[in-house]
Amino acid sequence: MRTSDFDYSLPRELIAQTPIEPRDSSRLMVLERSGNLVAHRRFNELPKLLRPTDLLVFNDSRVLPARLYGKRVDTGGKIELLLLRRDEPGIWWSIGKPSRSLAKCPELCFGNNLKAKVIELGENGLLRVQFNDELLVESVGKIPLPPYIRRELNNPERYQTIYAGREAGSVAAPTAGLHFSSELMDELGAENIDCAFVTLHVGLDTFRPITHDNPEDHRIHTEFWELSEKTAAVINAARTDGRRIIAVGTTTVRVLEQCALHAEQKGENELAPGCGWADLFILPGHEFRVVEALITNFHLPQSSLLMLVSAFAGRDSILDSYKIAIGNGYRFYSFGDAMLIV
Repeated sequence: MRTSDFDYSLPRELIAQTPIEPRDSSRLMVLERSGNLVAHRRFNELPKLLRPTDLLVFNDSRVLPARLYGKRVDTGGKIELLLLRRDEPGIWWSIGKPSRSLAKCPELCFGNNLKAKVIELGENGLLRVQFNDELLVESVGKIPLPPYIRRELNNPERYQTIYAGREAGSVAAPTAGLHFSSELMDELGAENIDCAFVTLHVGLDTFRPITHDNPEDHRIHTEFWELSEKTAAVINAARTDGRRIIAVGTTTVRVLEQCALHAEQKGENELAPGCGWADLFILPGHEFRVVEALITNFHLPQSSLLMLVSAFAGRDSILDSYKIAIGNGYRFYSFGDAMLIV
């Protein structure tokens, strides 16, 4: 297995630059895990494509306004920070521009009241930054759109899912969830399709291509996850009853499979509630323990997310379906169309 095995060519015009309106009107490719293409549908048809006994599991993480523009206090020079991961209250690992000179800067200023200082230069140029008031970050920061989106978003809430929780912690949206509208959620309920929520704060690897020739040499960034007692009970009951568990997005897959692996290591069958740092890198050959179907967007070439969906449905069938999507003018990436893999 080589990283180049997960490459494909995408015309730039198919990279969606703006969200479609309404949310649930995007296209939906339905694919069997065996590789058979089932249909080209619309996302708002989802309730009719699922079973009344299905359980949909969503990631309710909220995107943090993690891009900060400011200046050095000593020279007044302009700087930029992208917050990646909260290390402890008030302290974040970040990407800075310019990074190495910032590591020696005594103080940074963002707006009138938010101040920070770099307290450590980590691996790959990451900066450990301490803020004087973390609560101000959300009011000063801007939503960090992916680098392939070059248009400013008029409504920042359009890069949030409608069910996002109150606590912000992601630097990117769990984009499969962007297709769900309030009306669609109501229709799912009317069809007796249950919903449950986990949390995984999306980190840097969402945007980062794998640079090693062998993907197994790639060191994936850890991401904070949480599984509540309520959700664990719902999932365990669904598994006992033989109901199908459908993950909404690759980030949800990562939480469920990480928790299942923890249970297996303890010799247990049921998922246990808890929280921690997910470090599971899902590659082809992974045995899926919980997830039986998946709703996902189309992912970047040579990315860990493309490898995850290839592990779920097979590399050849995924790349073949991407070719079909390109030929049919599907929109790709964060604001793009979706797949239902059953």
